[in-house]
Amino acid sequence: MNITSLSAEETESIAEKFGKKLKGKEIVAFYGDLGAGKTTFVRGVAKALNINDVISSPTFTLVNEYSADKFKIYHFDMYRVKSLEDLESTGFFDYIDKGVILIEWSENIEYYLPKDIIKIKIDKNNKNDNERIITIEGVNL
Repeated sequence: MNITSLSAEETESIAEKFGKKLKGKEIVAFYGDLGAGKTTFVRGVAKALNINDVISSPTFTLVNEYSADKFKIYHFDMYRVKSLEDLESTGFFDYIDKGVILIEWSENIEYYLPKDIIKIKIDKNNKNDNERIITIEGVNL
């Protein structure tokens, strides 16, 4: 499914709709260049789940944990993760089935992800700085 977003606010709105579909044990792998809107999408998911914390990319902490009404959200940033050893050092595998896992820079760990994940790719439009093409695979909105 491809969705066009014309602003960060619209991306958050699309993400809210997506977030309302989550049941509590999904792994969501985000793909996209720097500044594409991955963290913006995560903010929209958090909003859908009534999380009032400030949502930021866990670039240096590697994982941020948020408590939703019914389950936990684990927001990973895998930008600096380049090997299985690096991935294991994040504790990533300990989080599986304990809540929803949202992973930025999934391309760095794609080989180690389970097969039944949800993939969200966010592409910038080179002609319009605000426009994004959001491709979602593995779930229907």
